[in-house]
Amino acid sequence: MRMFAGMILGALLLTGGIYIHDSMSTSSVANGEVALERRTIVNWDVAASEWDALKTRTQKDWVKLTSN
Repeated sequence: MRMFAGMILGALLLTGGIYIHDSMSTSSVANGEVALERRTIVNWDVAASEWDALKTRTQKDWVKLTSN
């Protein structure tokens, strides 16, 4: 049980660290060569849409599973 809690905590810390890094290293006014040097690690728009798709699919599958 400790191992799973550690894995979950590690994933949360990793995600939080990457989010902080991305939010501090990018700027909305960066363009040209500066923008190439300061790219984000994660495309957060794509990550958000994938998360929404996962939630929707999980909810549909849960309804199928519990309806029988």
